[in-house]
Amino acid sequence: MNKKVPSSSGFHSKSLSGVSSIQSETPSSESLVWVGVCWTEVLYLQDLLQRCARKRAAKEGKVCHGRTIQAGLQTDTLTSNILINMYSKCGLVDFARWVFDRMPERSLVSWNTMISSHTRHGEEEEALDLFMQMQREGITPPSEFALSSILCACAAKSAVFECQQLHAFALKNEMVSNVFVGTAVLDVYAKCYLIKDACRIFDRMPDRSAVTWSSMVAGYVQNDLYEEALMLFHRAQIIGLEQTQFTLSAALCACASLAALIEGNQVHAVSIKTGFGSNLFVAASLIDMYAKCGSIEEAYFVFSSVKEKNVVLLNAMISGFSKHARSLEAMILFEKMQQMGISPNEVTYVSVLSACSHMGLVRKGQRYFDLMIREHNVYPNILHYSCLVDILGRAGMTHEAHDLIERLPFDATASMWGSLLASCRIHGNLEVAEVAAKHLFEIEPDNAGNHILLSNIYAEKKRWVEVARARKLLKDNGVKKEMGMSWIEVKGKVHKFVVGEGNHPQIAEIFAKLEDLAAEMMKLGYKAEIEHDLHDVEEDRKEELLRHHSEKLALTFGLIESPPCAPIRIKKNLRICGDCHSFMKFASRITGRKIIVRDTNRFHHFSDGSCSCGDFW
Repeated sequence: MNKKVPSSSGFHSKSLSGVSSIQSETPSSESLVWVGVCWTEVLYLQDLLQRCARKRAAKEGKVCHGRTIQAGLQTDTLTSNILINMYSKCGLVDFARWVFDRMPERSLVSWNTMISSHTRHGEEEEALDLFMQMQREGITPPSEFALSSILCACAAKSAVFECQQLHAFALKNEMVSNVFVGTAVLDVYAKCYLIKDACRIFDRMPDRSAVTWSSMVAGYVQNDLYEEALMLFHRAQIIGLEQTQFTLSAALCACASLAALIEGNQVHAVSIKTGFGSNLFVAASLIDMYAKCGSIEEAYFVFSSVKEKNVVLLNAMISGFSKHARSLEAMILFEKMQQMGISPNEVTYVSVLSACSHMGLVRKGQRYFDLMIREHNVYPNILHYSCLVDILGRAGMTHEAHDLIERLPFDATASMWGSLLASCRIHGNLEVAEVAAKHLFEIEPDNAGNHILLSNIYAEKKRWVEVARARKLLKDNGVKKEMGMSWIEVKGKVHKFVVGEGNHPQIAEIFAKLEDLAAEMMKLGYKAEIEHDLHDVEEDRKEELLRHHSEKLALTFGLIESPPCAPIRIKKNLRICGDCHSFMKFASRITGRKIIVRDTNRFHHFSDGSCSCGDFW
């Protein structure tokens, strides 16, 4: 026979919604808790609470809590610990903390469970505060598991100072050799960009778990040490370590950043062999890797092979289409996404708006921007506004783009002003260009590219006095342009070239081949666009400097070393210049090769003398 639990005036909390109803809830006959029992039996109530915790049965757990109060067990430490554990596992951290704060006596288990609960549910500040309170009260040191939880809280907050204190605490209490604690310490250091400290911890650990290796590989990736990440991944393979979805994803991210397609293929094979090929987390990383390595078809193959798709997977594919100037495919997939009942999020809209920007689709872009707010309640952030500024500017609506920036609800970023300045150069709007440049000089005083871009605009307008002034300002301020670098993977090895490269072992052969290639191009009408070089030298010297841009050297090396029909994939750290863009078009026509260049903005697919961007980039 079911009975209602008598209410207890002592069990109320203003901050907890629903807590006052715990004592009056009546479970159904099919529920986990059947109340027609002799429930003064403490052990039976504790057993029921543990069963509620295992089954994440929050409603029934609340009923049991009410019974414990009726039975007068509020002061029983063991029962309170079980309650804290039950509420934590049910995701009701406030209820767990309510019980914890009212315990007359707290054992070490109480503190450990509560700290771990706060961390597990993203309440890092509360976890750290509780740990500090624990120390002030002189409680026995926390368990290794609780300490690792606190360190995870530090990682989420990038709290370097707190991490260093906890590291010292772990050393003092001889806990740093514990695999959980050691892994947590190195994870915090890596996320706080103290990668050398993370490496030291990793090297000194007597035991390492799969999570330890995964954290270290991911740490290298987070610190842009992609080659080191892949070397560590291979070490893990050699010793036969069990791969996890996180290790595989981190390795794929390293391959994507290096544009190392052959390495990426190998990691893909490992993911299939270990059964993670269809894992959504790994699949999204595979799509991103193939897209960033210039193989959008392979990315789509992976996408199509996953039966159950989620928003992360769809976003990766839409982003890939957008970066490869496949705007139509991006928009079609965006529509299919909604037909599948998956709502676009802010990441989705950045990719779709970016696709519109690259193709000059002003009306489409404005429609998507309105749809984002009206239909999907996605509040536009700075990235969405950046895309809209870019859409307007690229389409020649530079005044409209400037007006939009002036009306923003927050300060415009350097990328916004930079996009506007670039658009002004394309469309010859000197008035707005000077405004954009002024803001950029304030935001990025050390970025020489902005000075060069403005100087180019002056030169095109034949404003030689201003050109000279811009060059003098650049020289007087000692501002240097970032050195151009390009990477190309050949025969499983990534080769790096810098502008004016002279150290590569095959540089003489590369220069000779480059001269022959340029000579053939000139017969077809190629002429170096020397306006893209601002060195104060003669025109012949300008042409030589342009010819030795890093992507041209990487291309020539690829032509020498790769099979005759193989596509050439190049990654560059800067935006490809107009002369190199023209050079690649002629090269694709002469050699019959497909050339894929990934710069900071997008991918350019060169084939038969044309580019996928339609010369709009």
